[in-house]
Amino acid sequence: MSQQQRPNDVSIDDIPVDVSNTQSGEVDPAEVPEAIRSITRGLASEQPPTNPLVVLKAARWWYIHGKGGTDPAFQWAIEWVRHLATDTPSDVDQFDAFLEYLVTVGFADEKAALR
Repeated sequence: MSQQQRPNDVSIDDIPVDVSNTQSGEVDPAEVPEAIRSITRGLASEQPPTNPLVVLKAARWWYIHGKGGTDPAFQWAIEWVRHLATDTPSDVDQFDAFLEYLVTVGFADEKAALR
């Protein structure tokens, strides 16, 4: 392996995982990697990603850096993957909580700006 990794910065793909900042519950939007930011904004858009592996990549990041299994971005990503896999309707209340969370985190000033 030609790339050196510090003990507190581990990665299994091109998205770094800052071990010292795992499950802190407080996400600084400036620290969200651009790939994750793009996928997350896509999940809030009118045309969300349809590749479950891409969505799971974002889910993993939010699980690790957010509030773990209770993180609304993680929960919505998992819900969207479930929808993609089973073609069943997704949970509208969970989507609304996800949009509210993105406003709280600082991705937008209001929910309407995310759509």
